Amino acid sequence: MGKGFFQVKPAVNEPIKTYAPGTPEREEVLTSYQSQYKTSVDVPLFIGSEEVRTGDTATMHPPHEHGHSLGTYHKASKKHIETAISSALEAREAWVNLTWEQRAAIFSKAAELIAGPYRAKINAATMLAQSKTIYQAEIDAACELIDFLRFNVQYMTEIYEEQPASTNDAWNRVEYRPLEGFVYAITPFNFTAIAGNLPASAALMGNVVIWKPSDHQVFSANVIMEVFKEAGVPDGVINMVMGDPVMITNTVLDSPDFAGIHFTGSTDVFKHLWKQIGENITTYKTYPRIVGETGGKDFIVAHPTANPKAVATAISRGAFEFQGQKCSAASRVYLPKSTADEILELVKKDIESFNMGSPEDMSNFITAVIHENSFDKLAKYIDQAKKDKDAEIVAGGTYDKSKGYFIDPTIIKTSNPKYTTMETELFGPVVTVYVYEDKDWSDMLKLVDETSIYALTGAVLSGDRYAIDEATKALQNCAGNFYINDKPTGAVVGQQPFGGARASGTNDKAGSKLNLLRWVSPRLIKETFVSPTDYRYPFLGE
Repeated sequence: MGKGFFQVKPAVNEPIKTYAPGTPEREEVLTSYQSQYKTSVDVPLFIGSEEVRTGDTATMHPPHEHGHSLGTYHKASKKHIETAISSALEAREAWVNLTWEQRAAIFSKAAELIAGPYRAKINAATMLAQSKTIYQAEIDAACELIDFLRFNVQYMTEIYEEQPASTNDAWNRVEYRPLEGFVYAITPFNFTAIAGNLPASAALMGNVVIWKPSDHQVFSANVIMEVFKEAGVPDGVINMVMGDPVMITNTVLDSPDFAGIHFTGSTDVFKHLWKQIGENITTYKTYPRIVGETGGKDFIVAHPTANPKAVATAISRGAFEFQGQKCSAASRVYLPKSTADEILELVKKDIESFNMGSPEDMSNFITAVIHENSFDKLAKYIDQAKKDKDAEIVAGGTYDKSKGYFIDPTIIKTSNPKYTTMETELFGPVVTVYVYEDKDWSDMLKLVDETSIYALTGAVLSGDRYAIDEATKALQNCAGNFYINDKPTGAVVGQQPFGGARASGTNDKAGSKLNLLRWVSPRLIKETFVSPTDYRYPFLGE
């Protein structure tokens, strides 16, 4: 039982290390990279107190060197998933009844483990298996995951502090109960931080979790589980399983104790999950919470008054960092005719200066896309653009998968604002540009709003405040995260809560209290001090 109103240290964002030549963090992460490269890892299922090795395995490979094996991971059968559900529900009773400050301590410790002894390991693992440069790994696997853990602890206390008014006659209070059942977390390959946060945020609020990481992120997911175990997450609270995603999902969603899904991934998969949950709705003890962040076709809009160098930098960074494999990556660009040529020349110069290769070589700005399917998809769109009369390749357009899945940063220029790569999510280092007449600024904004089914991120660059105001209003529904005079990527926990609407998800804003509120079921308790003893109200008097 509680013996005090405990306070947690206010969260602050983790400083980003530079990894400049000669710095100790650079040497430490390279040492860890080389050590993990040379070591074959065997990743088990984490079910309850057991590390389960099924013998049914798949291999892990660096996307930038797909011929090298990093090790294997074990795949679950249906029986293993059923055991994971049972283990989670068994762990739930003790976890639900653990006082909140104990949960806060566990995840606060996890943050500091990543900030300290695990920083090089989790960054190097992300570099190796997800082909992130050290900077992209640092802002993701280290800083953003640390921030999620720290800020979520603070947000939890703020939620608990939100209480209803009471009177002299009655004390009203709200307790924020965990959901009745378990939460299913499905995480993507592209952000180690998301992979850690989706199960951890639900668990922090007292829930138990079945976590299925992406097949292409298992290598760093294994490090996350190391951190959780050392931080003291009890057995069965977070169960990590890999294997056939259809089988796993069907088994989870058939359980009456399924209470919610925390998802980041493709729009089509999320829509299918929503439909499946709806079809199973009579099975469940409670209405499940459905939280998802899906795709994006994110835009950059430049006004004629925008600084050409600023626009070019927003494109170079927003479209090509981490090979465009961010849900928020700039994928369609609208340039005014008066400055378009100048901006495109600046971007082309940037691209010419990019080095591409293994993230172990820290002079590289670009590395490989995640797997062969992604490579082949991107190559197909690039080849089609070379054939189409309403499109032209103005930079890049080449690719090579002989050693790694390398796609050269590519700019497609189109005369058709509804060209396929202006509408289709590609998830790679390919950006499509449409040039509009300066006088058509207002009409172009309507075009931006109508072109995509997505509404995740977008950016406007302008030196004209009236134009900024017009764009902010015209584009209010097509970007959950809207940037003014900046690229549309780089949301920071506690500063820019992240999420979008339309086909981009439920907009529950990871990195804010809004997300944590989805993992609780409030109970109002009213305690009357002097109970009435006569049913009669004054209006009944003679």
